[in-house]
Amino acid sequence: MISSSSPPTTAPAPHAAPPLTPALVWLMAVACGLVVANIYYNQPLLADIGRTFRLSDSRASLVATLTQVGYTLGLFFVVPLGDKLERKRLILMLLVLAAGAMAAAALAPSFALLVGASLLIGIFSAVPQLLVPMAAHLASDDDRGRVVGKIMSGLLIGILLSRTLSGYIGAHGGWRLVFGMGSGAMLVLALILAFRLPKDQPDFAGTYGSLMKSLATLTRTLPSLRKSALTGGFLFASFSVFWTTLVFFLEGSPYFYKSDVAGFFGLIGALGALAAPLAGKSADTRGPAYAINIGIVMSLGAYLVLALGGYYLVGLVVGVIVLDIGVQVTHISNQSRIFSLVPAARSRLNTIYMTVYFIGGSVGSLAGGTAWAHYQWPGVCAVGLFFVVAAYLVNRFYGNAAQA
Repeated sequence: MISSSSPPTTAPAPHAAPPLTPALVWLMAVACGLVVANIYYNQPLLADIGRTFRLSDSRASLVATLTQVGYTLGLFFVVPLGDKLERKRLILMLLVLAAGAMAAAALAPSFALLVGASLLIGIFSAVPQLLVPMAAHLASDDDRGRVVGKIMSGLLIGILLSRTLSGYIGAHGGWRLVFGMGSGAMLVLALILAFRLPKDQPDFAGTYGSLMKSLATLTRTLPSLRKSALTGGFLFASFSVFWTTLVFFLEGSPYFYKSDVAGFFGLIGALGALAAPLAGKSADTRGPAYAINIGIVMSLGAYLVLALGGYYLVGLVVGVIVLDIGVQVTHISNQSRIFSLVPAARSRLNTIYMTVYFIGGSVGSLAGGTAWAHYQWPGVCAVGLFFVVAAYLVNRFYGNAAQA
């Protein structure tokens, strides 16, 4: 146990955790999916946004990059508060702010304002990373991996189906309508959670400064946390390389598809979410290291398929499915591993892990856009493979002296 993860202040008396019913688990899963979709609505719309403001593809991709940068900032500065403040109140406040940022994006008269609104969308959409450790806190030790897996399945479906939904709506109603509908969804969700989500007061009684200082202590003293964060970050970079550039690839030779078809690939990739509960169950029974290795190998295979067969529809479809399954299996298993380290600091552990994870995503989006601009699809696949290999090397060789 890391005693320095919280300062020696007087903590509130222990409280009884609210019951985690199956209905509540599914509500939290749906909430995670709806909120995380805010981060990914823009990806099938980048070409349309570029045409609206007369921008190059690489410049338009800044919308995706800045949204993920904002999400990373939210993870680092907001999510740790889940170990200090009453979680329900914090979640509801963020949902209302996210609704405002989405509305600002829908009405943005210039690209600069759209980019600014995108940054705020990312910051205020950190809600899933409060709900996941909240569920881990409410779940029993024997059931934690399965519960996290179910909630993550909702989050992953939200990530992938958001592209399908936004691609279709964007093709028929314009990209501004997508952001406007997302704003309304956040307000409706806030209303539902206000009645259904239980209150959950953590025990941390220190200041915000001491809370943030403990992040460094946890990172320094937990090698398994560092290993999981780096592995997840590199693999999510490979994931973002693909999804940021897919719309550009599909709009050109040999496909010449519009944004609605690009979004449809999110529906195909949603098959990866089916692996989430299985990964969580495997983490409960066989340990997370086993599933992490499988996920990395699958991601490597997926990029080989995309590089060699991406110009054929069947190859592209197979590559999408295998890549999504591989990345998500690794991600859920990493989270199962870190949540077992210091139970009283689960929000902070998730902050450290997910901050590195989305730094990887931001780097992947930027690297993918650059690779596409200079080398097209072969460059995208080469960069994606580079990040997968980096994840393998970290998982295989980093901190072997420490117990995973």
